[in-house]
Amino acid sequence: MTSVAAAEATAGTASGRWGRRLGHLPTHVVVILLMFLWLIPTIGLFINSFRPSQAVQSSGWWDIIFQPSQVTLQNYQYVLGQSGLWPGFINSLFITIPATIIPIFVAAFAAYAFAWMDFPGRNVLFVAIVGLLVVPLQTTFIPILQLYGSVHIDIGPIQINNLNGQFLALWLAHTGYGLPFAVYLLRNFMGGLPREVFESASIDGASPVTAFFQLALPMSVPAIAALAIFQFLFVWNDLLVALIYLGAANPQNDPLTIVVANLVNSLGSGWWYLAAAAFISMALPLAVFFTLQRYFVRGIVGGSVKG
Repeated sequence: MTSVAAAEATAGTASGRWGRRLGHLPTHVVVILLMFLWLIPTIGLFINSFRPSQAVQSSGWWDIIFQPSQVTLQNYQYVLGQSGLWPGFINSLFITIPATIIPIFVAAFAAYAFAWMDFPGRNVLFVAIVGLLVVPLQTTFIPILQLYGSVHIDIGPIQINNLNGQFLALWLAHTGYGLPFAVYLLRNFMGGLPREVFESASIDGASPVTAFFQLALPMSVPAIAALAIFQFLFVWNDLLVALIYLGAANPQNDPLTIVVANLVNSLGSGWWYLAAAAFISMALPLAVFFTLQRYFVRGIVGGSVKG
């Protein structure tokens, strides 16, 4: 009787498990369908990157299902053969890495101060910084360009009379544009860290600097990784800010986005090469995302609801 009861209990458990799975089936189907619909443009762009220009201009991407012989690598060969592609890739790295590290470094200090240090006007200053999120980038271009034009740097061999067209201009601009969101995210995450840890450190004689580097910073790695993904993707994919602050003064400093945009000539010809160029340019951001994605959800959720 005992074995029969155990068998019935096992069968009941299995039945209940399958019932719960079938109950979630409509939700899973809807999610998969929405995901597929969302991916259709990307799938079409990816397929068109392997089709010749004549086919891209005369038929839809789904035509490759019936004519698989259209597959060719000539678009990638053309894009990779452009003289400015690899210098543009290096320039994008040279722009993106400092423009990601600097705002995160500055925002981490500011976030710790807003979360764990008492000083006059703390809340007002924090609200003012977060309020900058609603300021459009376009409203800042003219005053910052005028400011850059009046900057004179003379430090030994470094002599700059006009900051426009220099990498430093983009580093500072992206730092300013990225700081409001970075401070908001990190402050909320750090504000949710256990108070007892910092109180114990203070009792043991740890200074705020020690507590920041040895406690707050290591425990905030998920939020910092999530912020690094956001900032890296924003700077790497940026075209507008690079065009404004680099302009045509120093074409040797053009990032990959400007090089890719220049594949299309003034009459609009050559747009079919953009599909291959897009997938080449997104290779590194994808690698960064998949490297840090295990921290992504924890960092975003923690920075959104804590504090």
